[in-house]
Order: sequence, then C-alpha cells, then structure tokens
Amino acid sequence: MAFRSGFVSIIGRPNAGKSTLLNALLGQKLAIVTHKPQTTRTRIHGVLEVSLKKKAKGEAGHPAAQVVLVDTPGIHKPDTQLDKRMMQEVHDALESRDAVLFIVDVTHRLPKTPGAGDSGKATGRMGMSAAEDDFALSLIKKLECPVILVLNKMDAIPKKDLLPLIAHWSTLHSFADVIPISARKKEGLELLLEKVIGQLKEGQRYFPKHQLTDQPERFLVAELIREKILMLTGEEVPYATAVVIEKFEEPASMKKMKDGKLPVTKISAAIFCERTGQKAILIGKQGEMLKRIGTAARKDIESLLGTRVFLELFVKVQEEWRSSRGFVEDLDWRRQLEEIAAKQAAEEK
Repeated sequence: MAFRSGFVSIIGRPNAGKSTLLNALLGQKLAIVTHKPQTTRTRIHGVLEVSLKKKAKGEAGHPAAQVVLVDTPGIHKPDTQLDKRMMQEVHDALESRDAVLFIVDVTHRLPKTPGAGDSGKATGRMGMSAAEDDFALSLIKKLECPVILVLNKMDAIPKKDLLPLIAHWSTLHSFADVIPISARKKEGLELLLEKVIGQLKEGQRYFPKHQLTDQPERFLVAELIREKILMLTGEEVPYATAVVIEKFEEPASMKKMKDGKLPVTKISAAIFCERTGQKAILIGKQGEMLKRIGTAARKDIESLLGTRVFLELFVKVQEEWRSSRGFVEDLDWRRQLEEIAAKQAAEEK
C-alpha cells in the first residue's frame, strides 16, 4: 500500500473537544486545553506519523501515512477584531484541505421533534444552540473535500441516544463517515484514524518524519502561560488577556552543567489585559496570583523544552486590545516570526 499524506482540519463549535482530539491522536500535549470556550485562538499544525497496519481478520488495515492535523478556534459569530481573526484562522484552515473532521459535542441537547401541541421550534438557549449549529454547518456545506462527522464525548451519554444523534446530523449534511468517539478517554480513535487515512491521496511527507508541529517553541510557551491564566482566573479576565514572549534565550549547549543540573532557558513574557482592574487580579495580593501562574507554567515549559526555565512575567494594560486590528494582527505568531527574522538579519549586517 502506497504512502499517503494530507492536511486534515478539525473544526467545530467552542468546547467541542477539538484540541483534546488533536492531543489524543498525537499521543502528547500540543494544544492547550481548558474547560472554557474559545481557548484556542490560532490554528495549530500537529504532524502525525502513522505506521503501516496490515490487514488482519476483522481488521481492514491501512497504509503508512503522514496526517497533518489542523486544530482551529471554535466556530462562532465574530464581534471583536479578535473574534474576526479567530474566524479567519478557521477559514484559512478550510482552504486546500484534503479532509475535514467536523466535531460535535453530543452532550448538547437536540431540538425536540414536533408533536401534538408542540411546534418543535427551538427557543431560548436551545434556539441559540441550533442557530450556532446552523452557522457551523454553513461553513462545511461550501467544501468540496470529504467531511467526517465526529461525535465526541460519547462516554457522557447513554448508548441508546447514539442512533437519534446520527439520524439528526445525517439529515443536515452528506458526511463521508460518522464516527462516535471519546477524545478524553481515547475511545474510537483507531477507527477514526483508519477513516481519515482512507480519505487521503498518495503523496510524500510535508514535514520531516519526527517533527511534531510547525509552531516554534517560543509560541508554544506563550500558549502554556495563557493556559494557566485561563485555569487560574475567572470571569472576563482570561478572555481579555494575551501573552507575548519578549525574551527567549536558549542555552548555548543542551549538555548538563558541571553540577549535574540541566542548562537554563531564560524567558520573559508580557501578559496584556484591557483594564487596570484586570491587571490587579492577574498580579493578585502581594503578587500571589502572578506567582501561581508562573510556577504552574514553568513546570510545563520545562517539560516541553527539556531544560530548566527562568521565567519572568509582567502584566501590561492595553485598553480594548481585542477591538484593535493592529494589536490583534501583531499577536499572530507567524508575523512575530517574520519580525524576529528581519531583526536578526539586520543585526548580522
């Protein structure tokens, strides 16, 4: 069986489990995950190298493949410049893709079927949910590539509810396949992967065999810091924050030092918020909250980098930054990378 490769975008509403699925398929943490919606703000490429699986009794098998999984922000109607940028990331992820995984949280209740004395029309929160589903579906209806419906969180509902769910979604779009899974418990992923590879064409690798992502470490670090903010602060604060790495000094050598300790990576990061009140919450009494964020983030960063980490965090106020097109665009890690490269080139002249 010839080697296959392709880009597979994972899309769906906020909190459907897109990043959890990406991490589960990769077998390691790449995308940050929290219980709060709109945790993911940019698309992330996760490179999955899949070995040949020979046909066996009761198993179809599949060829070796490189599946480039593209995690995306949750589909929502945009209000701010940040929302618009997030939705642009979704649209970019849907361009020239070989297949799409449309992931649905099955714990969301379905609209009632019309009955006696019941119009069947969804109202209130149910109506909002149906409208959000319609908005998400409107994006995939324009696609020419195969779309696989992934029913996630199946471990959270009775098995008897599965067939009505499949029937409901199958009437809304002609999906290439419908696969029930639990990304959190890693159930159904082998079948999903087989179906995904079945949709890919023969081709060469897009990335080196052992590369996990195209996103540089400094930007993964920024995301890990933002994850801790999301987890440790409440209300509006997490959504009004952005993290920018201002200094990222890697050790000259990865060899252990004479005292047997690992080398040190020095990192300075700015946490931007929109109001002085939010800054006070992020810093906390006598700097306690900022210290908690830094301590929790440093542990994950050290695991990511394989070094010790000296981490400095600063909180800065940038009023209404989510509505500032220039500021939001400057947060794009690809643009930051271009600016870093330009600065380095200028210094070398």
